Amino acid sequence: MFILELTYVVPLERVDELLADHVAWLDTQYEAGVFIASGRKQPRDGGVILAVGDDRAAIDEIVATDPFNVNNFATYRITEFLATKVVPELAAFQQKLPS
Repeated sequence: MFILELTYVVPLERVDELLADHVAWLDTQYEAGVFIASGRKQPRDGGVILAVGDDRAAIDEIVATDPFNVNNFATYRITEFLATKVVPELAAFQQKLPS
């Protein structure tokens, strides 16, 4: 699983110009089953996305297509972790530690 943390590097007025495109990009990744949660940070200086998958390279490719990233409106920090403990609703995403 991955935590994708976006940090805006332009004023919010500029961010809002691309927000609809960013949301459409999010929707595509939700439909593909890659993203399972997302939202704005408080204060509104970026956002956070929870993504599933075992392939960091694939996540990097997806992030590269975000309109905020393409247009240099945000930077990304990507953290990979093993979701070894989850609530029942996320059981499909539970991972095991490597042996």
